[in-house]
Amino acid sequence: MEIDVLLSTMHQEDMSIINKMNISGNAIIINQCNYNNFKEINEKNRNIKMYSFNERGIGLSRNTALMRSTADICILADDDVVYSDNYQRLVLDAFENNPKADVIVFNVPSRNEDRKGPKKIEKNARVNYLNCMRYGAFNIAFKRESVIKVNISFSLLFGGGAKYSAGEDTIFLFECLKKGLKIYQNTAQLGIVSHEESTWFKGYNKKYFYDRGVLYATLTKKLSYLLILQYAIRKYNLYKNDLKLTTAIKYMIEGRRNFLL
Repeated sequence: MEIDVLLSTMHQEDMSIINKMNISGNAIIINQCNYNNFKEINEKNRNIKMYSFNERGIGLSRNTALMRSTADICILADDDVVYSDNYQRLVLDAFENNPKADVIVFNVPSRNEDRKGPKKIEKNARVNYLNCMRYGAFNIAFKRESVIKVNISFSLLFGGGAKYSAGEDTIFLFECLKKGLKIYQNTAQLGIVSHEESTWFKGYNKKYFYDRGVLYATLTKKLSYLLILQYAIRKYNLYKNDLKLTTAIKYMIEGRRNFLL
């Protein structure tokens, strides 16, 4: 099986990001910048294609990469990930050992203690609606044909550069589950993410919680209030120095209500 790393990035002038991230296999780079261009290199048993577009939005970037891939398996990548030397073998082994899997999420721990990335995966198991929201895009690998066959793409409304902040990865996993794809978690560590900067996270402010309410309304209208309440309580220690719990809930409910008008 062939693997493509689908890398979403911005303002790259060359392909040095590939070596910085330790990408040893094939990759499709979507470089959002202020011009349009295409570059391709074949070296060290890898094919790297970089498409530069004068456009913005992480969902658009991921869709653009997906449309151009012909690989069997795609790994979603942010440009602050550094991959392990054996990441390709880990991904191939995971899919070969679990042929039922359409999507597999892996460990990619964060160096930034303040960002509180996804919890460490301690055992191989099935992913469901209750735990799929804990993963970021950089945790995800999937069979390209499985996703394309059921017409799944990334939302253009959520994530860096879009109207609402982070959530395109959560919506993607929700859509996979809704359309019957099988998602599993795997204990292998593909790399490390630095989380030093963010194009969307500007603190636990009104917009952050407003957008979170919009996200929950998008995922499920019926259970959105429950998701709002559990998030406000579960994440309270992260934002307690910025907002009261009741204020966070109010902002999320406001986002939910306005989105569903």
